[in-house]
Amino acid sequence: MDEPQVPDYRIDGFEPATEAVERDFSSVTLSDDMFEPLAEHHSDDGRDSYLLFYDRAAIWDVPGTAVYVAFHLTRDVDQRTFTFEYERAPVVPLAQNWLIRQGCPPTATMPTLNPGPYPTDELTSRLEDLLRTNPDCRYEVIDHYTDNPGSFGFGTEVRTLVHDSHPDATRAPYLLFLEETAEDFRSYTVREEAFTSAESADAWAMNRNSPLPLAPGPRSTEGHRAQAARARSPLAGTAGLAVPPAPVTAPAVTPFAPRSGRGAP
Repeated sequence: MDEPQVPDYRIDGFEPATEAVERDFSSVTLSDDMFEPLAEHHSDDGRDSYLLFYDRAAIWDVPGTAVYVAFHLTRDVDQRTFTFEYERAPVVPLAQNWLIRQGCPPTATMPTLNPGPYPTDELTSRLEDLLRTNPDCRYEVIDHYTDNPGSFGFGTEVRTLVHDSHPDATRAPYLLFLEETAEDFRSYTVREEAFTSAESADAWAMNRNSPLPLAPGPRSTEGHRAQAARARSPLAGTAGLAVPPAPVTAPAVTPFAPRSGRGAP
């Protein structure tokens, strides 16, 4: 059996800057033997480290808990102290967006240590790019839910609900991004649909009485929603080209309508 990979915090010889930092770091990393490293970047001057993990212990947390954890550690190399910030995210692109806003080079956020499932199609990668870069600061995450059965034969699903402030989204500003991972955990798809309200998106997630259509392309290049093609959603995940970002508001975990997010069994 392979030994778990130890997170490379690079804080040997450093002390927490305050008691609060020490307490918080101890709490957040209590189960870091369950963190599976996906990406990391360390600045040349030794002051900053950016880390992205998949948290295998999230399945035993509150149902719907986000499974990705992003860290930004900052060191005072003169005082030999460190501080840190972290963020939980339901999907990799949102974790990448947070890291980039913290100062991490976009290309360094791409999962290379344990790349995991691959995106099934071009639409999946394009929708992930929208979440990763958040063009014109258009998206605000307002809810998300990760459904991970934790075993082969079921796959996983993540639903992320955002509010779209783009002028063309006025009539249906609530976007539901649906990420579905295949039963063998080798591939995934992402699909998106617009709703007139958060309640209508929640109702769809609860009832599943209609397929989720294909989302339209970026409005800046493809025009209005009426031009979007519609088709049924297949599977889910994370990939695409990293681009310099605009901020995405950090999601608050208030789960809605359980059903299946990406992860390892």
